[in-house]
Parts: sequence; structure tokens; C-alpha cells
Amino acid sequence: MSIPLAFRLRTARRVLLSHYVANGTAGALGLLLISALVHLWLGSAAASAATVGAIVAIPPDMPAPRRGKLLHMLPAPLLALPLFLVVQRLHDAPWMLGLLIVPASFLAFLAMAWGKRGAPVAIAAVLALVFSMAVPAPAEGEGWRAALATTFHFGLGALLYQPWAVLSNRLLNGRYRVQLIADVLLSLADLMRLQALQFTPVLALGERDNPLMGALLLRQATLADQLQSARDIVLESPTSARQQRLAGMLLCALEMRDHLLASALDLEQLRRQPEQAGALERLRDELLAQAGVLERLADALLLGRKPESQARPRLDLGALEEPAHAGFTPARLVRGLAYRIGHVQDEVGQLVALARGEREPDLALVRVYWQMFVSSTGWGWKPFWGLWRWRAAPLRHAMRAALAIGVGYAVSQLLPWREHAYWIVLTIIVVLRGSLAQTLERRNERVAGTLLGCLIASALLAADMPHWALLACVTLAQAVAHSFTLRRYLFTAVAATVLGLVQAHLLGAGGSTGFVLLERMADTLIGAGLAWAFAYVLPSWERQQIPALVARTLAAQMRHAREALALGQLQAVDNHPELAWRLARREAYDSLGALVQATARAWKEPRAVRPPLAPLERMQAHCYQLLAQLTAVKSMLLLRRGHLRGEDVHAPLQAAAQRIEAILSGQDMPAPPEHGADDGLAAEPLPALVETDLTPWLLRRLRLAEGLARQMRAEAGQVVAPLSEAA
Repeated sequence: MSIPLAFRLRTARRVLLSHYVANGTAGALGLLLISALVHLWLGSAAASAATVGAIVAIPPDMPAPRRGKLLHMLPAPLLALPLFLVVQRLHDAPWMLGLLIVPASFLAFLAMAWGKRGAPVAIAAVLALVFSMAVPAPAEGEGWRAALATTFHFGLGALLYQPWAVLSNRLLNGRYRVQLIADVLLSLADLMRLQALQFTPVLALGERDNPLMGALLLRQATLADQLQSARDIVLESPTSARQQRLAGMLLCALEMRDHLLASALDLEQLRRQPEQAGALERLRDELLAQAGVLERLADALLLGRKPESQARPRLDLGALEEPAHAGFTPARLVRGLAYRIGHVQDEVGQLVALARGEREPDLALVRVYWQMFVSSTGWGWKPFWGLWRWRAAPLRHAMRAALAIGVGYAVSQLLPWREHAYWIVLTIIVVLRGSLAQTLERRNERVAGTLLGCLIASALLAADMPHWALLACVTLAQAVAHSFTLRRYLFTAVAATVLGLVQAHLLGAGGSTGFVLLERMADTLIGAGLAWAFAYVLPSWERQQIPALVARTLAAQMRHAREALALGQLQAVDNHPELAWRLARREAYDSLGALVQATARAWKEPRAVRPPLAPLERMQAHCYQLLAQLTAVKSMLLLRRGHLRGEDVHAPLQAAAQRIEAILSGQDMPAPPEHGADDGLAAEPLPALVETDLTPWLLRRLRLAEGLARQMRAEAGQVVAPLSEAA
């Protein structure tokens, strides 16, 4: 099935207007500016070394809050400078250099203990080692002098990039806010389209179980990461009216995620009711329409246009009702589902109104989120002190990477083309990741990208272009490589190959262009093979992390249940933000997202070391469903508490919170009544439902939530018990 040209062009436009391309372009412009200034001041040789310094300083430069940006950037050049100097002094002692590379790589990769912030610092430090190896050896008798001069130029480029990174991040802050909101909206639209695919009768799909649950969980995990990135920038000191509207839009997106989650409730049994196929089709079309509204809104934001009004009439809920029947009939469940999709429509309408300036954001809620939900910008020593355990994944990865780099360097010294020994090492650095799944993905994309990049670099070097033109090629390659590092590594591999070959030419590495390209291809294959092999050395299999992730997920679900079922909202005079619940909600999503991502990686590991994947995936699905049930309860308490009888729901809310907490904590509880743990219709109680009284609906949600908690706890035991026995 061919993809329409209009869709391809629209996708390409969104990529070009995205925050990661803006960030990559800013980094490349900084590289070009620093190279040009040093070239005019100190000459081409100094400019080439300064360019390397700027390249090494670029990896940590990601879109970030204005506060703490310099502190975030400084560790990379501070670690890189001494490493670069020592390698310069050991050029004529290759085996001494090999003995240095192993401990230096180990220390650099310990920065992985700081997670996403530490990984670019580790990469920058080891890149300093590699690029220092690429600098031609000094003439005899000029060892210290040449080393200090080259290191000075390298450090000049790295340190000059620091104020540029701070300045460009500040200048682009307003644009980053818009781009991150657009990115979140596009992800929500994708999630909405995936959710809409569930509104199909089971008979049409030919199976009972939900085949889309795994994709939904992965999409939710990705969205959780994007939302945190957006929080860190969009919610930082929103002083102008425009920034406050964007912050309000982010909060609407968070609420929409909850309503979208709740829209999956009751769907499984409705899909098994053939007479409801028409109603489900209408609801699916409404979700798809709202996804289209979100995409058009995101495009308008990226293009700097005022969004068009997207008002749509609510679904005719009365047409979905069977007034002659009482109880939780399929028609009534469809009606409830339509209400929940109506909440999604309301949030979309609020998003458009905020973007058009027709609605003011809730500034009190924005201030709360700014104070409570933005990531810390400090480094701190706690991750480092927690590293020294034999099973700590960052420690094992540092040891694994150091050994792989040492072996790669030794192999390079035994090859006949040892002049470019750093290429094997560089390939190992970028391919070898913390898990086998990530390493396999990087291996394939690195090899393909290198082959294509070699062809492009061959054409550029064969054209005998002047120095300034090659510098422009380096700049463009740096922009592409930095832009797509976390989005599409194949593009990064192509650009990095061009960057490495052209930069080596500018540094004066010499050699026949054709032979150099063949070397590059051979070294890439050797380095990728070594990285793949060392992925099995001191491995950090996902089974080692799963028990802790399961425990974190259960604890987060317990806390979320306790806060979601709290009684305070029934006495509140307005919908004042409930900090404890919002914090618990974020942790519930984040912990589940981490478990989902670990499970996806485990599928690519050897069968013998995989955790019990079947109960693990069932547990994740039930976590997702429990979040949906509790979200529906919280929506009733927040949005429709006037339709609840307080005296009838106080005791059930409190009792349900206690039972769910006891179940998930593993305490002994009496067996639940057999009222349909599979959320079926046949065993549901059928009270007479009154349109203005939602109490029966709330009680039903509480019963179903307890059943899901029991299933989660049982499945968690099925996952953890075999892993504990094996340990």
C-alpha cells in the first residue's frame, strides 16, 4: 500500500519544524561560528581542532529549561579536556594509549548513572578520546608543545560552545515551548487513532483479546516521556500571556490523556455485542475526527498561524439510549462511553480555545505544576554512590564498554591500516548500548548508515572542494547527526559518517580517499561485530531489573488508588488542584511506562534469559485498565459530584481504597464475591438507574477496580517468584 504524497510532505514538514531539528540546527550554527572565528584568528589547523572541541561539547546540548543550562553543559568539556591532552601525549606509544583507553572509558561511562542527563556527558568524554586519536601525530621533538597547542585549540572550541549553548537555548525557549506542545498533540492524535481502532466488533477481528494493547502501552510510555520533557520547558516561569496559554494547553493535554484512557472502559464487552456495532462505529469516527483536530492544531502552532475554530456538535446521546431497560445494559454502557468521549471532545475544544486566545488558562494550576512537576536541574552525588553494586546496570555497562573498547583498540593495532584505529573504537562507542535490544537496533542502523555515508563522503572528497565548503559540509552533517540522535538513528549514522570522514580529512589524516572509505566500511563491520559480541559480556538482562520495576509499579498503583479515591473532593467547593493525586498519577504513568519499555526490550533477548513475559504483559494490561477505572471514578468526583449521593459513596470509597491497597501490598484478604472479574455483563447487578444519580456507576467502577487489583497482584507473583528462585 503506497503512502500518499501529501501525507509524506506533511510528515516531512513536521519534522523540519520540530524541536529536535531546531536544536540540531542551533548546534551546527554554533559549530560553524566557532570554526570561522578560530579560523580567522589562528588559522585552519587551529580551526580544525576547535571544531572537534565544539563537536564534543554538542551532545549534552538538548532543549532544556533556561535555569541550570550552563551547569548541565559544563561536565562534558571538563571531562573531555584532560582525556584529549593525555591521548595527544601518547601518540607515539600506542600500547600505553591502549592501557589508558580502558580505565578512561570506564570512568566516562559511569556518567550513565545520571540517566538521560548523564548519557550525553559519557558520549562526549569518549568522543574526546576518539577524536584526539584522529589528530595526526606531532613531529619528532615537538611532543609536549604540539599536544598543549592542539589541546588548547580543542578546549577553546569546547568552552566557546558553552555560552553559545546557553544563549541559543534562551533565544529558542519560546519556540521550544510551541514545538514541544505540538509534539505532544501529535502523539495524542496518534494515540487517539490507535484507540479508535479498538472500536471494532470482535467478530471482525476474529479474536476475543485486545490485539492492540501492547501498542497502546508502548504509545502511552512514549507519551509519558514527551510530557515530562514538555513540563520541564513549558512550565518554567511562564510570564507572558502566550507562555501561560501554552502551559494551559499542556495541562489540558494531561487531562485529555486521562479521558482517553477512560474511553477504553466497557469496550471489550461492547465489542462482543453485534447490535452495538453501529454505535461503536459512530464513536470511532468521533475519535478520529478529534485526532484530526489535534493534528491541524499542532500544524497551526508549528507554522505560527492562528488555529481555525474546530467546534463540533456533541454526539446525540439520546439516540444511543434504551429507556425501556434498567441496569447496565449494553446501550447504557455505550451511553457512558459516549459521555467519556465527550470529555475528550471538551478538552480538545479547550485546547483550540486556548490556542486562539479565546480562553484564559488556570494560572493557579499552572503555578502548582511549575513548582511540583519540573525535573531537578542539579546533578548531586546520590546516583554515583548508588552505583557500586554488582548488579547495577550502569556499572556493568561501564565495565562492558571499557572492555569492548579495549579489545577494539587492540584489534585495530593488529590491522594493516592502523592509521585510523579510532574508527573501530568509535563504532563500538555508538553501537554498544545498555541493553541487547538497543545494541541490535544500533548495530543494524550503524552499518547501513555507514555504507551510505561513505558513498556521500566519497563524492564530497572526490570533488576537491575548498576548505570553507568542506567546513559547511561538516556543519550540515553535524546538524543532521545531532537532530536525529534520539529520533531516527539511521540518519544520524549517515551524517556522522560524513562528519567523521570529512573532519578526518580536515585534520590532515591523509591517505587515499578510496582506500580510506574502504577502511571505514571494514572498521564499521568489525566494530559493530565487537559491540554485538560484548553485549553478552556482563549483561544487564531485563529480568534483573523486572522485580524492582514490578514493585515500583505496584507501589505507584497503590498510591494512585489511595489518592484517586480520597474523600476530600466531595466536600470541595471547586476543582482546586489536588497535588497528591496529580503527583501519584504521574508516578503511576511513569512506572508503568518504564515496565512496558523493559518488557519490549526483553522480547529481543535470548529465550533462556527472558522473564515470564505472558503474565508480565497481562499485568501491564490490567494496570492500564485499573488506571482507567480509577480515572473514571476521579472524573465523577471532579466533574459530576452533584450527581452523587455523598452518604452512599463515602464508605464504599474509603473501603475500596483500603482493600485495593491491601491487595496490592500482598496482605491476606477474603475472597472477592463472584461478580464478573472479567468485566462481563452477565453477572452485573442490575439496579434501577436514575439519570441524575451516578452512584451505581461509581460503585460498579469500584468493584471492577478491586477485581483488577487482585488480578494484578496474582500476575505480579507469577512474574517475580520465578525470577527470585533463579536468583
